[in-house]
Amino acid sequence: MAEKIVIDAGHGGANPGAVYQGRRESDDALKIAMALGRILEENGYDVIFTRTTDTTQSVGQKAAIANEENADLFVSIHRNAGEYPGQYSGVQTLIYDDSGLKKEMAQQIDENLAKVGFRDAGVSIRPNLVVLNSTEMPALLVEVGFIDSEKDNELLDSRFQAVVQAIADGIMDTLEKDGRSAGVTGNSIPVIPIRPLPGDNMPEDGCGCETYYRVQVGAFSKRENAENLLQSLLADGLPAFLLYEDDLYKVQVGAFSKLTNAINMERQVRDLGYNTYITT
Repeated sequence: MAEKIVIDAGHGGANPGAVYQGRRESDDALKIAMALGRILEENGYDVIFTRTTDTTQSVGQKAAIANEENADLFVSIHRNAGEYPGQYSGVQTLIYDDSGLKKEMAQQIDENLAKVGFRDAGVSIRPNLVVLNSTEMPALLVEVGFIDSEKDNELLDSRFQAVVQAIADGIMDTLEKDGRSAGVTGNSIPVIPIRPLPGDNMPEDGCGCETYYRVQVGAFSKRENAENLLQSLLADGLPAFLLYEDDLYKVQVGAFSKLTNAINMERQVRDLGYNTYITT
């Protein structure tokens, strides 16, 4: 049975959280939470959101949702803020105590986000937070950079998909290591070993040149999960394929010699509701 994960977008409604130059923590948290949940769902996890719109919730209500759902994991998404703008930058994950799966997952998430470009401010113990001390399952609160840091905001905006994927990978990799991985079945799709080859589910623009612009929709450690997403893309009529690279099964659409063509394809894929970014 797939693990049930509650994803909480921090704050909301009458409580916007930290605000900087009109940018609200509650809005950023919701955007990140929804994208994160989508990735986890695509990987076979049962995802519950505490909110999907800009609605007001108390921290007690958020914890209650997770407990009522009998969830296996609770992840709350937030953004940090200093006493004055630009004072701090970096990512930090908060946990109730220094033990168990939650500590390992928190460290993995922070390390992954550091690879994206954030400063790693480390894991912090916060036993006084309601969403951490009132949840009956492992719980984490991820501070995805400082909302009053121009550097962190630029990084989040310019590499949004990579940021969300880093958090998702930290969650999934820890669960897999812990022996609790979810997944789906099936293994009939051929995998391109290093880069797409002409004729392998590629558009006419594909060529035999060394560099391709490709639209990536997901990256998975388990082939079965990649195939599940691949089948969805193919059903939508997209020229999707699998590429095995860096020990991951990458689900990609198209292989273009011209960046403008890749951008047009990315727009088409996003319009269908998929999370994307362009890679080479």
